[in-house]
Amino acid sequence: MTANISAGALRARLTVPGSDEHKMAKALASEADEIVLDLEDAVAATAKADARERVTAWLARAPEAGPRIAVRVNAPRTPWCHEDVVACAQQDARVSLVLPKVESAGDLAFVDRLLAGAEAAVGRVDPVPVQALIETAAGLANLREIVTATPRLTTLIIGYADLAASLGRAADAPAETWLRTQDEILTAARGAGLAAVDGPYLGVAADEEFAGQVRRAARLGFDGKWVIHPRQIAQVNEAFTPSAEEVARARTVLAALERGHARAEGAVVLDGQMIDEAVAVAARRTLGRVGRATT
Repeated sequence: MTANISAGALRARLTVPGSDEHKMAKALASEADEIVLDLEDAVAATAKADARERVTAWLARAPEAGPRIAVRVNAPRTPWCHEDVVACAQQDARVSLVLPKVESAGDLAFVDRLLAGAEAAVGRVDPVPVQALIETAAGLANLREIVTATPRLTTLIIGYADLAASLGRAADAPAETWLRTQDEILTAARGAGLAAVDGPYLGVAADEEFAGQVRRAARLGFDGKWVIHPRQIAQVNEAFTPSAEEVARARTVLAALERGHARAEGAVVLDGQMIDEAVAVAARRTLGRVGRATT
């Protein structure tokens, strides 16, 4: 069961329409670490209330075992956001809220207060975690204030499609054009102790182009990636799972440093390489990603 997995330990995060119970059921049976039930872009305006009711009813009967579950609510300033947020507060402790189009600390403060009231109304003790989708130029510009807006915030996610539209960038722009954005979001997340998730590949294929973007995100330091089709899950899980060699090396590094610290040495030489606390941080991060698929 994934209930003890931290926000930063979730690899493939599969998003599915909250209006489609068949796809939600398939997602629950998939190898995704998290499934995101979408009440926003995947649902027409005329079907918002019905989708919310479907998601609420489905969550009430969803089994405890399985992937983490998040609900992408509608964006602040829409007619549906407040009702979506209240519905999330009424669910069990494993449900988190994905807030789209976060543009300022005020957006998160609004949701924070709304959740607090809704939680109090139902006697909920554990606060609902919040993940922020950064998908507008304003959100990108205000990252510093966004990451410290509420202790509920666990994760930053890049929303490529909406962000491209907001920036005036072509939706099919080369992946390299997003490097600065990826670095900005990753840096902001790490500086605040948050997880950083790469946004979805804008297609349902699991081809070499997709695989390349997944490997790139993993090498950059992201914790996981959103996917929009189950066939993409395996490649993401593989890319974000450390190899046996990486795990062994991380353990060797930490053991060598421990021995050095016992001798009052801040750095040690291991296999001809100087090992210090900076290397230890990377080793601990590697070990923190071990065993996610089986927890």
